[in-house]
Formats: sequence, structure tokens, C-alpha cells
Amino acid sequence: MNLSAQPEPAESMLEFEGRTYLGGLASDPRTLGWMQGSPPPADKRVTFESDRGLNFPEIRWSLSHMRELVPTVGVSRGDGARLSFGVPSAADAAAVEALMFRDMDGRERRFDEALIDTYADGIVVLHRGRLVFERYFGALEPHLPHACFSSTKSYTGTLAAVLVHEGVLDDSKLIPHYLPELRGTGWADATLRQVMDMQTGLDYREDEADERSSSSVYMYACRTRPRPAGYDGPQTSCDYLRTVRKEGAHGEVFAYKSVNTQVLAWVMARVAGRSFAQLLHERLWAPLDCEEDGYLVVDPAGMPSASGGLYASLRDLARFGELIRREGECEGKQLIPASVVDDIRRGGDLAKFAKVASKRLSGYSYRSQWWVSHNEIGAVEARGIHGQRLYIAPGAEMVIARFGSQPVASSALTDTIIMPQMLALGRLLRG
Repeated sequence: MNLSAQPEPAESMLEFEGRTYLGGLASDPRTLGWMQGSPPPADKRVTFESDRGLNFPEIRWSLSHMRELVPTVGVSRGDGARLSFGVPSAADAAAVEALMFRDMDGRERRFDEALIDTYADGIVVLHRGRLVFERYFGALEPHLPHACFSSTKSYTGTLAAVLVHEGVLDDSKLIPHYLPELRGTGWADATLRQVMDMQTGLDYREDEADERSSSSVYMYACRTRPRPAGYDGPQTSCDYLRTVRKEGAHGEVFAYKSVNTQVLAWVMARVAGRSFAQLLHERLWAPLDCEEDGYLVVDPAGMPSASGGLYASLRDLARFGELIRREGECEGKQLIPASVVDDIRRGGDLAKFAKVASKRLSGYSYRSQWWVSHNEIGAVEARGIHGQRLYIAPGAEMVIARFGSQPVASSALTDTIIMPQMLALGRLLRG
């Protein structure tokens, strides 16, 4: 991708892989009028069945309103007092807005304009637990839950790592030890740790753009994507998981496959006797005094999507990041053992990750469903398609929570801007 030939910041159009898309300002859902009116005009309605909810530019509205389109289960914040971060000072906000940095193509950019150029729906920045910057765009508001997509995986991995620490789970056990239903599948000889670290050799491909890919069929089963006419495949996520077969050896290389996370959540639910939504409520949402309820998309059997189905407010996503930055401590309470957080931060096997890493992720590793940068500020990340990011930098005492609705799922569209942008902000706050 080369954005150096693009117009000046806040461009009206963007080109990527031979296609042209409306830019950040031109695709604003308020400007385009999605779902406005009583009732909205037919050409401005967004529905799940038509697949318009996941199309661009409609996605700029739907990612903040998915509960109006699909079945969900709530993640309750409970009855505790809401923990607020306060309001950023004018001086802090101005300093962040004016920050200049160079993207990976060498183009100089201003922080606030880069948010528009990368289709940001909102951003929250914490420094030493204090709110220093907060902005919302388009359909997103502070109280609205937004799609986390695969950032959900880091919640799942963290809960699993805690259960391993507590002895509830044993990460050396094979998956059928917990789920006999998966004997004879690709997980028959995979350990729980290999699943947690995405080191399974499965016949499964992540490709949201291909309607016939493994990941698309998985989404049809989960009902996170409308089923095509005549669909007669797996009806639930568990049905789909039983169809996955092995391809290659486990434990040899990092291989990002969303189905691993759903298996991980299934194991936790089976052993703990609590659904993934209940575990999130009991272990994180209520103890963290989150500001808003979250929710999870569920399949026809009521199984929550633990690989990409979480919706949370931006501040509550940042709150989870602050918990990780503070090694599991919140308001004097140790919610996650510090040793669990330390293990995540140390990262996984660099050599196994390097075998398949893109240039953008050179030097990274993967541990317990977290992306570990090993960079100068020690950043660990939860990453999701269409521009979702939780960036935790202990070396800068910084947390960035970001939601977006970029035109394509692939992070290749905007990583060349977002990754240098976050590092530059970390350097600013560290200094």
C-alpha cells in the first residue's frame, strides 16, 4: 500500500488493491444518513439479512449498533459504582492532536488528521491511568458498545491463562481431555497451550473476503455473517468445530486461526460451568467497575462468539488495557495474578512467529491470544479487523483503545499509519 500519492489528510477517496473507497470524512455515517428517519428510507436501511451491515460504508454505522441487527447476550457490569477516568485537560488534548509522526511510507502526518484518514470511530488514551485524550467520530458515542472483533481473543486468552494459573485448567492436556466431542478432529492431539498460542496445524484459512473460505463458513455457522441462499452447512459454532481437520504438525509454527479461540472458550465453559459471557461479567466487567454493559453475539445454540463477537464501550476497553498495564491490579484489588500478565508480556516463541510474520509485524510474537511487539516501549496488543486496537505500552505508562470501521477487514490498509502513530505517542508520553 502506498498512501504517499494520496491527497492531503482527510482525503475524500482512498485507493487500496485496485479499488476506490470513500475517505474518512466522506464516509461518515451521519453525513450519509444511515438509519435516520422514522422510518429510515429503504435505501438508508441497514439490515443483517441483506449483508449490508458488514459492507462499506454501511459498516461505519453498524459496528456501533450491531445489537439492533443480530442476537446477543449481555455482559453485565453489575450494580457497582462506575469507575470514571475524568476529563482530559485542554493542554493534554492539544499536545496529542498536534503530534507529528512519519508513517511507514515516510509521509509526515498529524495525529488528529491521521485518525480521520484511518477511519477511526473513536480513541481513548490513558497515561498513568489518567485520561489525556478522547475523541469520537461518526456513529460512536461514549456509552455505545462497538465491535471489538478479534480483540475479543485477548479477553478469552487472559481468562484462560488465569484458569491455568489457578489449576482449573492444565495447558499441557490435549483438547479432547476437556472436550471429548473433538476426538477425531484437528484438535485430537493438540494441547491447550498450543491452542492458546495459535500453534495448531489445522485445515482452516482466515479470509473474510472469500465467501467460500473456512473463516466465512465458520461465520455462517456462528451467524455472524448472513448465510447464502441454500446454505446447508454446520448450524452452530460447535457443529463447525467438529468438521475441522488437521493439516500439518502442531507446535511448529504460529498459525492464526479464529477457531482456536472458540475451542478455548468452549473448554472454559465446560470446565468452569459458566458461559463465556458469565466469566467476563464475574472476572472482569463487575470487578473493574466498568461504565457500561457489554454484549456478545451468539450463535443459534446460544454459544457466544469468543473469537470476535464482543462489543464494549471504548472506555471499558481502555479499562481492560489499564488492568494489563498495572499487572492485574485495579483500585487496590489484584484481579489477575501478576505472574499471568508477566507471562503474556514476555511473549511467545519468536522463531515460530518469524516463520510467517509480515514485514509490519517483524519482531513480534504471540502469547495467550495477545500480540507482543517486543518494541522499545514493551507494547502488547489486542488486534481486530476493520481497525480495532488495544495498545498497552508499559514502557510509556500508556494505554490506547481504538475503534474503527475501515473499508476492508485487513489491517494492511491502515497499519502503515496506525503502528507508527501509536509508537510516536508512546515516545511523547514517555518523554
